[in-house]
Parts: sequence; C-alpha cells; structure tokens
Amino acid sequence: MFNRDRWKEILEVLTSNWFRTVLTAFGVFWGILILIILLAAGKGLENGIKSDFGDIATNTMFIWTRRTTKAHMGLPKDREFSFKTSDRELLESRFPELRYISPRNQLGGFRGGSNVIRGIKTGAYNIYGDYPEIINQDPMGITAGRFLNQNDIREKRKIAVIGEGVVSEMYDPGEEVLGSYLKIQGVNFMVVGTYKKKSNDGDGEEGQKQIFVPFTTFSQAFNRADNVGWMAITANDGTSITSLKEQIVNTLKEKHKVHPDDQRAIGYFDLYEQYNRVESLFGAMRFIAYFVGILVLLSGIIGVSNIMLIVVKERTKEIGIRRALGEQPWSIKLQILLESIFLTIISGMAGIAMGALFIYAVNSLLDANGPVDMFMNPSVSLGVVVGALLILMASGLLAGFIPAQSAIRVKPIDALRTE
Repeated sequence: MFNRDRWKEILEVLTSNWFRTVLTAFGVFWGILILIILLAAGKGLENGIKSDFGDIATNTMFIWTRRTTKAHMGLPKDREFSFKTSDRELLESRFPELRYISPRNQLGGFRGGSNVIRGIKTGAYNIYGDYPEIINQDPMGITAGRFLNQNDIREKRKIAVIGEGVVSEMYDPGEEVLGSYLKIQGVNFMVVGTYKKKSNDGDGEEGQKQIFVPFTTFSQAFNRADNVGWMAITANDGTSITSLKEQIVNTLKEKHKVHPDDQRAIGYFDLYEQYNRVESLFGAMRFIAYFVGILVLLSGIIGVSNIMLIVVKERTKEIGIRRALGEQPWSIKLQILLESIFLTIISGMAGIAMGALFIYAVNSLLDANGPVDMFMNPSVSLGVVVGALLILMASGLLAGFIPAQSAIRVKPIDALRTE
C-alpha cells in the first residue's frame, strides 16, 4: 500500500488533468465545509440561548398564588390567598423526591421607588427574603464575605448579601463594604457578603443589583407574618420536576381550600419543561445540519466516483497491458481505490481546515466586538471532526469501488484492442 511507485503513479494520474481534479475535489471540500459551518452555527445558537438560563438549576419550578376563579368549601370565588411557611414542611413530607424548597418574599425593584439608603445615597433594588438553599437553585459567585446560613434564619439576623451593582452605586471606590450598614425600608441591615452573577442576557446588569436577607428577618422586619410570596422548588437528580408538578399543585390546592378544577388560582413556571423544549429544538437542528451536510458531501462523493469511472475508461488500454503482463486484479483494484480515497481525504481535510479557520475568525470577531444576542462561542467537537474523517475514508472507498470493479472486469485482449 505504501509502495513508492504506486503513490507516484497516483499523483501522476491526479495531476494529469488539474482542472478536472480540482473541480472534483471541490465537491467533497464544499460538502465537509458546509457540514462544519452548519454544526458550528447550531452550537453557537445553542450556547447563546442556553446562556439565558445562566447557572440556574434547570430541574426547577417556580410557583405562586393568584385569585381564585371558583367558590369552594364555603369560600367565595375571586378571593386572594397566600402560601404559608408551613407549606414548605408539607411539601417536604409529601414529596421526598424534592431536593430544595425555597419560600421567597420580595419587595422593591428598579421600577419602584428608592427603598435603600446609605448616608446621602439612595437606590431602588429588588430585596429578597430567602433561605440559604436558594444559592443552589440560582447560583451566584460570592466575591467577598459569605452568603446566608441557617443561623441567620434561626436567629433572624439583620444581615444582607448585596450584588456588585449595589456596591458600585452605594459605595465609593475602595470603601469597605463588609460590616457596613444599609437602611432597607427604614430597617438597618449589616452587609456580610457581596456576590456577582454570571449572565449574558439583557437583564444581567439588574441581576447584580439585588439584596438578599434571611427569610425570617424579612418577614419580621416588613410585617409579612408567615406569608410566602412564591416558592422555588427543585427536584432530585433523576426525577423531573415536571412529573411532580401536578401533584404539588393539587397538594397546595387542598391545603388552601382551592377548587380542584380551578386552573388559575395557582400559577407556576416549569423551567425544566422549557429547558427540555430548547434541548429538543437543538436536537432537531443538529439532525438537519447533519442531514443537509451529508447530502452535500454525498453529492461530492458521487462526483468523485463519476470522475474515477472516466479515469478508468481513459486507462483501459493501460489496464489491459498490466493485466497481460501478469498484474493481479486485486492490485489494479487497489490502485483505483487508493486514488479515490486519496482524492477524497485530501479535499475533505482541506474542507475541515477551512471550517476551522472560519470558526476561529467568527470567534475572534465575537471576542473583539462582544457577544451577540443568542449567539456565542460557535464550535465543533473533536468527535465530529474524527467522525468526518471516518466518513471521508468510507466515502472514498465507496466512490472508488464501482470504478475499481469496472477496471478488473476488463479482459486484457479487449483492453488492448481499445483505441
């Protein structure tokens, strides 16, 4: 196979008609290039959309209350009700499959009035009353100090963890943050930690302008009693929150005397369901990319096969002479197959190299100009490249098989008569 004369002959055959060889190779080159670009573009779009989920635990649902639409057990319709802190214990006892249940309360926001004061500075921020588990459901990087803990909950400590956006607006550069105090709705809280969230979406800046305080402290300081605004509920790995959603809602309806058929009284957002829809979408996009790319590649392979048939036809007399001199059919067949594989792999590797350069250029542009909405870090995995090389080898064999069979079927006497 690595006979020097054989490979010299292969190069002579392929270079005898440069224009025809280049046009033939271009079909394979273009097919593999299109496949790589489609896969990279799909991956870039997938990365961009998935970045909107951030680091949040995707096996999570958020649930809240609304007005009832049906009368039930002597209670009128159109009534308001709230979740209670006891709902957490109820769900924990009923559903061992749940990993985290985080009751939450919230006030303020950047669209509201100023609710935070420090000296002569004021700001409007989202204030959350939370349990420590929330950091596992909505991860954030603690840049200084610490996050909330169970002692803070139990002792109702007036402490706060603030975002880097709050720090930049309420503190002077170089000023000590930890141990300082912020007045939230007239109540003083000591800052024990700062955080920064990773986010690539449009709300990234507001994500850094939040303040977290212990849930029990929030309830006491802002007169929320045992009421809960909403809950973040995360299931254990291996159990989808979607499969438990209906049971959770029905349990809470029963607890709060809501009619079982009232579809509006309890609202929820199933993040896991939405994430699976995105996964399904990109699975379909990957299939389309592979389908289109392989079809284009197949057209190039057909072109290689056609050209090899022409080459065999042109070399009929030569093949007849070689057969007459005693060369074995398998040797001639091997020669044709090697020519086909060589042409296919060289043109395919050129396509892979061009695809890599294209991806590098796009990533360089994104790095220089900042991320584009819903598109970031397009790439193709090493497995795809290896798979493409294997496809090229198999395709080269396939493209050369029919011409090779045609070559060995030629009888020496008939080949020598060919003009």
